[in-house]
Amino acid sequence: MNAPSLAPSILDLDAIRAAPLTQAPYRYVLGRQVIRSEAVPALLRDFPAIEKPGYLTLDEVSLAGRFGDLVAELESDTVSRVLGETFGIDLVSCPRLTTVMRRSQSKYGAIHTDGAAKVMTLLLYMNEAWETAEAGRLRVLYDGERFDPYAVEVPPTMGTMFAFLRADNSWHGHRPFAGERRVVQVAWMRDAAELARKRRRNRTSQLLKGIFRR
Repeated sequence: MNAPSLAPSILDLDAIRAAPLTQAPYRYVLGRQVIRSEAVPALLRDFPAIEKPGYLTLDEVSLAGRFGDLVAELESDTVSRVLGETFGIDLVSCPRLTTVMRRSQSKYGAIHTDGAAKVMTLLLYMNEAWETAEAGRLRVLYDGERFDPYAVEVPPTMGTMFAFLRADNSWHGHRPFAGERRVVQVAWMRDAAELARKRRRNRTSQLLKGIFRR
């Protein structure tokens, strides 16, 4: 009996490796077309039908088909190793928290640095196109007060990857946008206890949103 064939990879590891490391104002990489073009139709089809706004943990969404395969690749040691080589740190030993967003609210995008429990954050965007000139486009910022000037602006289009090391000055955010904004976020946490706390906070946040319908 022949062994079952493995599904072809979704992520283009060469494109991830090729994304240049930028050092200032903090350490980040901006990769483009890191999703193989032939995988896009199935990913659009299989992206979870999420009605709630905000980032949801994987136990709150239905993973199926090629989207489930994408999450497995993002959480793999292989991707952690590739990014770890780029940044010069060990990511393989870090627990990973993956969250998914489909719907954004206008109150999202406030300038922040991410919490100290995170070592690194990766955002993988999955929108076919993005028509707005500024809204919903993440910016690498110089401080916690202003959207201008900015170091770089990240288009949230299919296959665009933004990954950065968390630091006290890793300021980022985007101007308000309400509507569909598909993104997968992977956070490498400092330890398992921090991972568990983050999961609890995410669930509590989603529960409160449901109660108050915000």
